[in-house]
Amino acid sequence: MKALCLLSAAVAVTLSACASQPGPSAARAPTPIAVPVIQRPQQETAAWWFTAGAAAAHANVGHTPPRAKNVIVFLGDGMSIPTIAAAHILMGQRQGKDGESARLAFETLPYTALSRTYETDAQTPDSAGTMSAIMTGVKTRAGFISVTQAAERADCASSRGQEVLTALELAELAGLSTGAVTTTKITHATPAATYGHLPERNWESDVDVAQSPKGGDCVDFARQLVEQPFGDGLEVALGGGRENFMLPTQRDPEETGRPGKRLDQRDLIAQWAARPGASYVWNKEQFDKVDISSTRHLLGLFERSHMRFDHDRLNPPAGETGRVAADEPSLADMTRTALKLLKKNPKGYFLMVEGGRIDHGHHAGNAFRALTDTIAFSDAVQVAMDDTDVADTLIVVTSDHSHTLTFAGYPQRGNPILGLVHGGSDFEDAGATLALDQHKLPYTTLGYANGPGYAGASDSQPEGPKTYPHYYRSLGKPASRRPDLTKVDTEAPDYMQESTVPFMSESHGGEDVAIFARGPGAQAFHGELEQNVIFHIIAQSAPALRKQLCAIGSCNADQVPVTLPDRAKVLAK
Repeated sequence: MKALCLLSAAVAVTLSACASQPGPSAARAPTPIAVPVIQRPQQETAAWWFTAGAAAAHANVGHTPPRAKNVIVFLGDGMSIPTIAAAHILMGQRQGKDGESARLAFETLPYTALSRTYETDAQTPDSAGTMSAIMTGVKTRAGFISVTQAAERADCASSRGQEVLTALELAELAGLSTGAVTTTKITHATPAATYGHLPERNWESDVDVAQSPKGGDCVDFARQLVEQPFGDGLEVALGGGRENFMLPTQRDPEETGRPGKRLDQRDLIAQWAARPGASYVWNKEQFDKVDISSTRHLLGLFERSHMRFDHDRLNPPAGETGRVAADEPSLADMTRTALKLLKKNPKGYFLMVEGGRIDHGHHAGNAFRALTDTIAFSDAVQVAMDDTDVADTLIVVTSDHSHTLTFAGYPQRGNPILGLVHGGSDFEDAGATLALDQHKLPYTTLGYANGPGYAGASDSQPEGPKTYPHYYRSLGKPASRRPDLTKVDTEAPDYMQESTVPFMSESHGGEDVAIFARGPGAQAFHGELEQNVIFHIIAQSAPALRKQLCAIGSCNADQVPVTLPDRAKVLAK
């Protein structure tokens, strides 16, 4: 028989810290939740992760549960702490103000914490396992979407019975309205983790499953979205990724030479639109004309693949061939419309909003696009802050993982965040002069530890500074020296920051990311939390979700959800 104990010293610390936090939980210490003692990571299981996460959350939430009618989770994909710092400086400088003291919308939220992002098999994680932890309360493996670590990657049969209920599915079971909004494909890892379950993040259409040796009869994410089995399905799904919903006989309305991908004869767009009160839009003009009063389910797919970076949305490249000019809404636009539709339900709603292309800007080694998309993400958060009541809506803003963006040197106050460093190479030399390295070459404040910005020659660009996008198949000899940036416009949108190690795609980072929150339950976000604890704080702070978990047998005698629910049994009822 396994010994039981409290959730280690970490929970003991949070228990004592909880007593000093404002809110109803300060009045009475919560009853400790017993968690099995295990050898980590060898004995970690999904059930253990769920119970451990519940215990940590309960220590912060307290005995008297908050009452969040609505929940909004904002996910800045790849939004590391250096990304946040650089983005608020850029925002302030663009406004002609002091950038260092500027604040993005979510930086004004009253409660903050750190999130530990590792996955069960990865020190540096991906978006699939991390978002699954946030959505299910269970940490899992890289590449997995809301299935437990017991499955095998890209093995359909191994994932049977390993699917884990998500917060969005619980909301649908509870009769709430639900939505997923993103600037990536709506079938990409982060949005997919809200509604989908597969052991392979890349199974976005039926073709992807069929081409995988062990794909079996698994159902792809696009079909899972449209055929969501709980409640009446998502009320709002906005993003990119049209090709995963269309047949090969259909041509994309913008990229007229590109057919759909589906070979199963399922026109998923038509299938969505066939439901009562359902609408489908693919451009901003149609989106702006949506009649909220008569719409119950809204699907918006604004690009064949991912939506544009915010900079490119506002400054579309000239002379594009094979495309019909069509605007697409901003993330703030989509958030505003989603809230209008979801608010129609008097029971409340659950909404996930992802700034997904922050991550893609970093992978491309282009800080400009990563930072401007972070600012656009902040604008979306501001919409939610303006359009919701702090008394009944819990807003949680976080990231899934970090990136290798570096913020270095000793630039003087007010130095352009994307510019060359003025201020010396050490404290003693600080001043207004151009800072130089040991080879007497200037450098930028921002850089990457790895990525396609490496100065060596490739088969697509010569040695020296790189220009976005830098796609290549092979590299030549290592760079002979750092490039001379004296006459290079490092603030230009297409400038790529230097990287130390040559990678085709810059990598994620493994450090903690930030959490910001306001509303009922927000006070529970403090200290350093395992990423899966985010789900449990939300579930314990939203009565509808908590009640639903109790109804399916997840709760202990104190009505705290501590037992991993069996999704298969819930589906069978």
